[in-house]
Amino acid sequence: MDYFPVFLDLKNRLCLLVGGGDIATRKGRLLSKAGARLRVVAPDISAELRELVAQNNGELLEREYHSSDINDCVIVVAATDIEPLNEQISHDAKAKNIPVNVVDSPALCTYITPAIIDRSPLVIAISSGGESPVLARLIRAKLETLIPTSYGRLAQIASSWRDRVKARFDDGDSRRRFWEKILQGPVAELVLNGQEEAAEKIIASEIAQEDQSITQGEVYLVGGGPGDPELLTLRALRLMQQADVVLYDRLVSDGVMELVRRDAERIYVGKRRSEHAMQQENINQLLVDLAKQGKRVLRLKGGDPFIFGRGGEEIELLAQNNIPFQVVPGITAASGCAAYAGIPLTHRDYAQSVRFVTGHLKSDESNLQWPELANPTQTIVFYMGLVGLRDICESLVAHGRAATTPVALIERGTTQQQRVLIADLATIADVVASQEVHAPTLFIVGDVVKLHENLKWFKSGLEVI
Repeated sequence: MDYFPVFLDLKNRLCLLVGGGDIATRKGRLLSKAGARLRVVAPDISAELRELVAQNNGELLEREYHSSDINDCVIVVAATDIEPLNEQISHDAKAKNIPVNVVDSPALCTYITPAIIDRSPLVIAISSGGESPVLARLIRAKLETLIPTSYGRLAQIASSWRDRVKARFDDGDSRRRFWEKILQGPVAELVLNGQEEAAEKIIASEIAQEDQSITQGEVYLVGGGPGDPELLTLRALRLMQQADVVLYDRLVSDGVMELVRRDAERIYVGKRRSEHAMQQENINQLLVDLAKQGKRVLRLKGGDPFIFGRGGEEIELLAQNNIPFQVVPGITAASGCAAYAGIPLTHRDYAQSVRFVTGHLKSDESNLQWPELANPTQTIVFYMGLVGLRDICESLVAHGRAATTPVALIERGTTQQQRVLIADLATIADVVASQEVHAPTLFIVGDVVKLHENLKWFKSGLEVI
């Protein structure tokens, strides 16, 4: 994060605006909407900007800029097309530790102005850090269509009930859950439809309920997908935003974790080969214990929780303890990684079936049905097969699969670190040994790999071999 986002209270505070043209006028409008008093300095000042100064009891200085103009101001905006003047204003402001913004010159700024969606008191700011203002404006335009103007009124109504809600609920968790129920339910719909009186009656009724205690929480078993956060389901994203505590494993990408609610407690329970942050039995029990404390628990797993994710084991104990839970499927690594590598898992010319197989079994021993896996008309996808890759290849060949069968090992699939290694059963182990390859990986065996060269579409930051 290149800039720390903040919202400044400028009501009745003096702000220096240097410039009097169209750009300065646009800046003046924004500052005036925030209640700022404008001190405008420029030889020529637009009629609209003059009016804004008058409306807010500001100061109009029709002359060249002086360094002393900064005095008593809380922020400075330079909106001129004279580069040396902008540099001087920036220097003067920095010398006095006053925040300064020079339009279209990020290097001279100590703060930047974002693209704004105004649903006062709800205000949304979008910034590209000055790198691409047009992109920020395009994103703002998309959000403008998704966020009704009546959201501002919804925020005002919520504000008017805050003291009564605070008096009714003793702790922050209860208050937060109350507001989540109100703002995501019928009350919000009524306000958005202009039925504010009916909405407030519901709020009053909810507050008046005698039993507001929370005796038991809930567990959300959510598949985080193979890595790309854009592959999350809408339900997954919603539950990630409302959980109180998150248990996550090492296969959940940083991009996905960024979408978890900021103030949720995070507990890492990841496992590597022979290295477990927490034993599976302890994870299962922790889910139960947290839910009994009234927590909404997000169990976030890479891929799909029911495909080699041990999700079934985790919810068995929840069911035994009558803990309510939801299961949200995710895009499993086989589908996601194969798609991003341009490898169809089935194709009528190459493979009429596909099998998902784990290369790392509970007993750490390989007891796979090798004769069945050697069928040349099917695609085999091995999860967690990096460590045993050479044994897997040798076993397939020993049971009849051709040594020339094309294979692909996909490292960190669907992310910007994705790398695809292409070889055959006879050579892939040596290719991998010559590279620095790290889990998570996915191993695909079958003639469908031949399609990779023509169908690859995803461009990551790493070379495809």
